[in-house]
Amino acid sequence: MSSSPLSRPPSETRLSLSHITAQNETNLLGTVHGGVIMTLVDSVAGVVAARHSGGPAVTASMDEMVFLVPVRVGDVVHFSAQVNWTGRSSMEVGVRITADRWDAVGPQMHVASAYLVFVAVDEEGKPREVPQVVPVTDEDRRRLREAGIRRSHRLARRAAIIASREEAANEEAHGLTAYDEAAYDEAAYDEAAYDKEAPDEGGGRVARS
Repeated sequence: MSSSPLSRPPSETRLSLSHITAQNETNLLGTVHGGVIMTLVDSVAGVVAARHSGGPAVTASMDEMVFLVPVRVGDVVHFSAQVNWTGRSSMEVGVRITADRWDAVGPQMHVASAYLVFVAVDEEGKPREVPQVVPVTDEDRRRLREAGIRRSHRLARRAAIIASREEAANEEAHGLTAYDEAAYDEAAYDEAAYDKEAPDEGGGRVARS
């Protein structure tokens, strides 16, 4: 494992990869399987993470990947990756995927963008510190800001899921299942409807406002 500086600009470890798609990479619809694209995304992002951290880095999660257009057989797919954000031992790597035809000249299509989180590990597989990414350009700073937003959303989502599971476990411990709670809510609705149309003293019913 090579020694690493305390910080690095994104441009120092940025990487581009091009891949010509083949017939054996298609799905049942005849377009390139999304899993093929995701595998290449993980590969190029992993190289960037290893270069930035100066050693092994493992994929912790793929935060987001949205496919905008399908990739066809014969398309030349381009992957451009760089580190957007760093924590103590983790890094977000952004990958932009574009494509063009192998036998024609034309504008590249934006296929997808993906954001992956990697964790740098030592020889024992334990997390190790990584150099901090230092944005240089306006684009680098934009990527850093948006990566921070995605991280905040990941942490908030995780906290919400944990809270939801704890609440469900607490309800189960007290004998209130989701079905019981739904039945209770329905009964409460019926009671509210009854109260709104209560009988008057003459035996008829008067609607309350």
